[in-house]
Amino acid sequence: MKKKFALALAAVMVLTMALTACGNKDTGGNTGGNTGGSTGGSNAGGTTGGSNAGGTSQGGDTQTGGKLTGGGGRLTFTTGGDQGTYYGFGTVLAGQISDLSDTTVTAIVGKGSKANIELMNLGDAQLGFVQSDVMAYAYNGERLFDNKIDGISTVAALYMEQVQVVTLDPNIKTIADLKGKNVSVGESGSGVYFNAVDVLAAYDLDVEKDIKPTYQGFGDSADALQDGKIDAAFVVAGAPTTAITSLAASRDVYIVELDDEHIDKLIAASPYYSKNVIPAAAYGLDKDATTVAVGAVIIARDDCSEGDIYNTVAGIFNSIDTLGHDKKNELDLDFAASITAVPYHPGAAKYFAEHNLNVPTK
Repeated sequence: MKKKFALALAAVMVLTMALTACGNKDTGGNTGGNTGGSTGGSNAGGTTGGSNAGGTSQGGDTQTGGKLTGGGGRLTFTTGGDQGTYYGFGTVLAGQISDLSDTTVTAIVGKGSKANIELMNLGDAQLGFVQSDVMAYAYNGERLFDNKIDGISTVAALYMEQVQVVTLDPNIKTIADLKGKNVSVGESGSGVYFNAVDVLAAYDLDVEKDIKPTYQGFGDSADALQDGKIDAAFVVAGAPTTAITSLAASRDVYIVELDDEHIDKLIAASPYYSKNVIPAAAYGLDKDATTVAVGAVIIARDDCSEGDIYNTVAGIFNSIDTLGHDKKNELDLDFAASITAVPYHPGAAKYFAEHNLNVPTK
């Protein structure tokens, strides 16, 4: 009898652990007070801010020893190159979410928005940093994507990513001046490449015919600028960007600005963009630089549990001040809930609803 009871108990424990994993098919997730799984950090100091100040949140996720529970999954978070904002900020976010909840998030180096979505589609990552335009292309099966990838959901929009056209040549003052120049337009087929296509088209320039394109990531572009191999580079990331900051430490860096007439033309053709300003202090510029930007968004696989995605959002927004990265200053709950192109994950929607923000879901 004891042997049968032990076997039954073991079976129940295995089933419980399986249901808390991110890869399960129950997109409703685990909303109860499950404290199982692996805890993801050593900080037991609890969370601050928001409506979940301890005890039990409005949604029923409990806190044990200062940590949010109800998740218990292990999530791989694919970000960007190690000299970009995605990776730098992503590692900070992953650490804080793991410290403040029972959801363990591990940030890994990624190859940008398109590659991140493809990696998630294969099941090799559960969270990803992406540009707002690229995730819409994936969801609708457009431009970079031959087929729809609709097993993804929005978690939160975090900040704006500026289209930074970087040069060391003070004579390149407008996008039109790029004609005939050697220009890095991002890795082939990347989101940056299509941003370059869009911006150049607003000035009636063709990326393949009117410039001499090279296809490089941020770090390689900065090195090529330093070595005089290219005249300018498209870098789409939150400013300041590590690769450009490093370049600006030894050289005078210039940002090629966009004027209002061409910004309006670009937005009319591609409404994912919005006018944006890079502050002079970002790279020691003589003045602020006007450009355009897209949103930097965290997305999740649909089969991540509700509890784990709730913890992901809460781990960021319940304690913004403790994030060790300058991008924390751009975090805003209203902006986080502003995405309309791709519906939100139920766990994210639950968190936003607790803060009187309604977001679209599937």
